[in-house]
Amino acid sequence: MCRLALLVALAAAAQAHVVSMSSGEIHVTGRTATYELRMPAYEITHVTNPATELLDQLTFTGARRTASECKKEEDTYDCTASYEFEKEVPDKLEVECTLFRVTVPNHIHMLYAVQGENGDQVVFDQSNPKREMRFHPVSLTETITRDGGAGALRFLSSVAGILFLAALVLAARSPRDLAILAVSFLVAEFLVRPVVPYIRIGLSPDFLEALLALTVAYLGAEIFFLPAGRARWAVVPLLGLAHGIPFAGFPPMYMAGAAGVQSILIAALAVPVLRMAPAMRRNAAAILMVVAVGWFTSLLLK
Repeated sequence: MCRLALLVALAAAAQAHVVSMSSGEIHVTGRTATYELRMPAYEITHVTNPATELLDQLTFTGARRTASECKKEEDTYDCTASYEFEKEVPDKLEVECTLFRVTVPNHIHMLYAVQGENGDQVVFDQSNPKREMRFHPVSLTETITRDGGAGALRFLSSVAGILFLAALVLAARSPRDLAILAVSFLVAEFLVRPVVPYIRIGLSPDFLEALLALTVAYLGAEIFFLPAGRARWAVVPLLGLAHGIPFAGFPPMYMAGAAGVQSILIAALAVPVLRMAPAMRRNAAAILMVVAVGWFTSLLLK
């Protein structure tokens, strides 16, 4: 636990935020559109010519940029641009956003598109640079399917996240224990959301995944070396805070989608794991610990 705290403390000296984020809004009227980008100034201190480089990373299919202007206002860098489409925009707009190329790899851009009384909001990042925006009232089912599905896929792409769930189930001594640990873990993932934007820690996606791998290694070590330990109910929520960081910049439905998949995996793993003998659990925890350390090392050596 001390080593994990030390790594976090060292990372705190960096100059970027855990969640690198910008926002934008495009208003479409017939064949024309106006777009406004709002970027924290600290995100582009290394960009040579932000007035052109930022807007060049946004492409609206079928449109050409006719004018643009950028300026810095206090702690924000704002850009406005005008676009003209080849033909009138129907009820959808295809957008490509690659701002992560000129900011940082884990940059997130939240875009709101408006056409008349209808609007849509989507999130772009390195894993989803191309999205379709639809100009019609979005139903709850569509929101759950799109954003919840994206959050679920984002979680499933994390090896450390899946390994941690296995360690979490191994840490439980009974169905009641598992319920307490699982609920505290899932709640902690949500609780970190309002805090993350104020934490100045520079973490690349690989380093963040490596940090999560450390949480797996720690919990595996706890199970193996302290099989009778009674503090897991307090440790698991702390580790859950770290696992909520990758979703902190996304709409809540992303985290809800990830939590849904996590709950299903926990329930599925509980069936065989809770029937294991204590000795077998310790051996499984040792294997998880070794795998997590190996995954951590491979990520740092990239």
